[in-house]
Amino acid sequence: MRNRKSGYGCQEGCPVEITLDVIGGKWKGVILYHLLDEKKRFNELRRLIPGITQRMLSLQLSELENDGIVHRKVYPEVPPKVEYSLTEFGRTLEPIIVQMRNWGKMYRSRLVEKSETLS
Repeated sequence: MRNRKSGYGCQEGCPVEITLDVIGGKWKGVILYHLLDEKKRFNELRRLIPGITQRMLSLQLSELENDGIVHRKVYPEVPPKVEYSLTEFGRTLEPIIVQMRNWGKMYRSRLVEKSETLS
């Protein structure tokens, strides 16, 4: 694990802080969600996540690769072909990502209901 700044408010070594350090932030969960189904190429991920910049996607994928969550496979061809997939260890995050998706759907429905009652 790389040297990271603490800042989530847990004691050093708190498991929740460690998890958030690896998958937290605006983009990593979304990237992992899109890699659940199958491997993706870089530009596929860019199309699936239109709000992310090329630089940020590259940085986030690199961090996930360094943490052993994502595998980067480079094919020896011209032009270069690179695919990203979840590692076996990265697959252990699947239940967490699916739960986040389910909770997000539930919360979105709640927001819609709330806005409809206010209208």
